[in-house]
Amino acid sequence: MEQVDGRVVVVGGGVMGSVLVGAIRAAGFEPDDVVVVEPHPDKARVLATTLGVSIAPDVPGAVPGAQVVLLAVKPAVVPGVLTELAGRLDPSTLVVSVAAGVPLIAYEQALPVGTPVVRVMPNTPAVVGKGAAAISAGSAATEEHLSLTERLLAATGLVVRVPEADLGAVTAISGSGPAYAFYLIDAMAEAGVLLGLTRDLAVRLAVATVEGAGALAARTQESPTALREQVSSPGGTTVAAVAELDAHGVRAGVVAAARAAHQRSVALGRPS
Repeated sequence: MEQVDGRVVVVGGGVMGSVLVGAIRAAGFEPDDVVVVEPHPDKARVLATTLGVSIAPDVPGAVPGAQVVLLAVKPAVVPGVLTELAGRLDPSTLVVSVAAGVPLIAYEQALPVGTPVVRVMPNTPAVVGKGAAAISAGSAATEEHLSLTERLLAATGLVVRVPEADLGAVTAISGSGPAYAFYLIDAMAEAGVLLGLTRDLAVRLAVATVEGAGALAARTQESPTALREQVSSPGGTTVAAVAELDAHGVRAGVVAAARAAHQRSVALGRPS
């Protein structure tokens, strides 16, 4: 693993912040070069022990001299954090945020002119290294800043670049998408129980099936439609099952769910 020079400050020691610390370490940053800002003493002690990095009680004392400041806080907390950052950032410090719904313009208006900002839409499977994250560059972010962000996030899973205008759609598909998959797993398991399986076995089979289908789709050049057709023998069980899914509007329901998530994401991103 190549060692990387510089210091990264992660503001927020929650689940996503902890995952990002692991990814940053995997990117080549040494423990002494990673600082987590966590104001709660008990939580800070746990983080220091489990993550092996430095802990700071507040933003002002942590950010001066940082190469990257990564915001892993709830959207409602972002304005206060930006106020604390504004007078203490070096001009070249890259600000990366995983806060949902906060647009790039909000960061650029609050921070010194020319501050490079990259916005990230991650999802929860990042916890097991199987996430899908989309990144969007602010007006001062360069190719170098995007490449560094990709490197910091690489250990969390897939990382793609999109214009900020597409982040609402990304939120609808990959941001909220794990919930759709969990919904399907739960429905499949419930069906297994109704057909006589124990709940434990039904859940295990449903999880393994969805995991395996996703892995197969990721490793082949075939389209999802072609993969589905390979399982669908004429007049067979799968054809009968898919016909029922269509009859009950499952495809239309997924599309409607994604549209609702997209509309909500756009609404949350509007200035209050």
